[in-house]
Formats: sequence, structure tokens, C-alpha cells
Amino acid sequence: MRIRLIGIGPGGPDDLTVAAVRALDSVDVIVVADKNRGVDDLVALREEILERHAPGRHRVVVVPDPPRDRDPASYTMAVQDWHAARAEKYESVLRTEIRDGESVGFLVWGDPSLYDSTIRVVEDIRARGVLHVDHDVIPGVSSVQMLAARHRLVLNRIGGSVTVTTGRRLLDDAAAGHDDLVVMLDGKLTCRELTGDWDIWWGANLGTGDEQLVAGRLAEVLPEIEKARSRAKNARGWVMDVYLLRRVEAS
Repeated sequence: MRIRLIGIGPGGPDDLTVAAVRALDSVDVIVVADKNRGVDDLVALREEILERHAPGRHRVVVVPDPPRDRDPASYTMAVQDWHAARAEKYESVLRTEIRDGESVGFLVWGDPSLYDSTIRVVEDIRARGVLHVDHDVIPGVSSVQMLAARHRLVLNRIGGSVTVTTGRRLLDDAAAGHDDLVVMLDGKLTCRELTGDWDIWWGANLGTGDEQLVAGRLAEVLPEIEKARSRAKNARGWVMDVYLLRRVEAS
């Protein structure tokens, strides 16, 4: 079975690459996960992308996403269990819903290589050995790239490096001396707990019509960021935010 993992960017229908559009034209069925959060329109946004770039071309199969423990005793084990449950559901759909000779596309939010589970899930399906799977990955514009473009900035300082991390690891990474940090998957806005002086460039729901941007000295703009997060969630039902933190150098 031919499976293509297609990065579709952070949310805007115009942010697909030419390669991604061509990949859409090469598959017959699109498999979409429904996270079932009531006001969540991620499925609708994927359908909008298909309508914009490949109208009437595909059959869409929606798969209810397995529930996930959001406050586990072991984060790694909880994610591994979630990935296994996803693989089982996707494998069932691929066996029962895909006809002989049809190829399948997974529309992956942002870029499949960065904090996404789809590659691991497809590899798990391959490892089970029930289906013969041939898959490839088409990269997409990531929210990190979009953040830098929207704020018109370079993520690293001259000759320096940048650390891409998560809200869960932010405080440890800052304490370890990392001065330029791109933070993803931070639903709790952990940067509120940082000590010292930091500048922040923050963005949410990048590429959508309800995009939110805030930049400035962290201590000063935190209230503005919190309000912007609320606006983004009220508009879409979800918030996907990312930000760059830069430690202020002593003068």
C-alpha cells in the first residue's frame, strides 16, 4: 500500500509547497484524524485545503483520534500508548476502507519531522506486518519557519545556535544556559515561570485568518500574550502557538 505523509503547513491553505500540492494529486484517499473536541475545526481546515488545491479529487476518511492521558505519571509511556492506539485505529481503517490499488495521503499539520507522531505511527503499522506499506514524507512549512517570517527575524544570533524545545523542558533548558530557545507544545505558557530578562516573539494559529502575534520584553507583554491566546481559542476552538525566547545580554 502506498502512503504519503504530506506536510500542509501551520494552517493556511496558501502555505502548501508545490511538492505538497503535487503529492495531493498523486493519492486517491485522504485519511484525517478527528480529535473530537467539539469546536475543533482542524478537519474542516484540511477539507478547505483539499478544496483549494485538489477539488473533487479525493475520498476523505475521518478516523476518531484515540483519547490521550494529558496528565500522566509517565509522559513517555503515555505518548507511546497513544501512538500504539493510533496505529491500531489507522491500520483497521487502511484494511477495511482502502480499496485495492488505491494510494493514501495523510495531511500532517506543519512539518511531519517536527513534534508529530504520524511518521512513528506509520512505521508502527509497517512493523506489525499485517499490511505491506511503502511510504514517503513530503516536508511542509513549519510553525517555526512561519514564526520567524511573521516577526521578520533570524532565530539564532550571529555565530550562535538555537534550541528547539517544548514547554515541558523549557525551564531545564533555560537553567542549563541555553539563551535562544524556540518553544513548542506549551499549553501552559511555561515562560511565565522564567527568571531573569528575556525577549519573546510569540505567535498562535499562524497562517490562519485568526493569527495572533506579540513581541517584546517577556515580563511586559505576558498579559498581552494571554489575551491573544484567548482570542485565538475563541475564534478557532484551539490554540497552536510557538515562540522564540532570547535571553537579554547584560549591558
